Amino acid sequence: MPRATVLVILLLFFLAFETSPAQQQLPLPPITAPGQQPDNDSNLPPDMRKRMEKDANKQRHTELKRDTDKLLKLSTELKEYVDKSNENVLSLDVVKKAEEIEKLAHSVKIKMRGDNLTPSVPSAP
Repeated sequence: MPRATVLVILLLFFLAFETSPAQQQLPLPPITAPGQQPDNDSNLPPDMRKRMEKDANKQRHTELKRDTDKLLKLSTELKEYVDKSNENVLSLDVVKKAEEIEKLAHSVKIKMRGDNLTPSVPSAP
């Protein structure tokens, strides 16, 4: 291949991937959990910040109570399914129920730690 052709191909390659100011990406804001405000607490008065933390803890505790009640219900249902099955048959419902328990237990564990950046497991009505 002639040298001029190689140079033209390289020039076209670099021009194709050159980013203009209009194509540059802007930095994204920090990720926050749904329902949470961005971390602008430094502008809040201490008493308001304390009240917000207390409200967040109260909500977290309510969610933990709801999720642990659901865990109890699911584990009871799982035990009933296992009691009805025999050693040769394992129902698909048992596997699905165990997976649901596992997801909910993981969500409870994260809420107990206070890591609210991960989405919570939606609860069934």
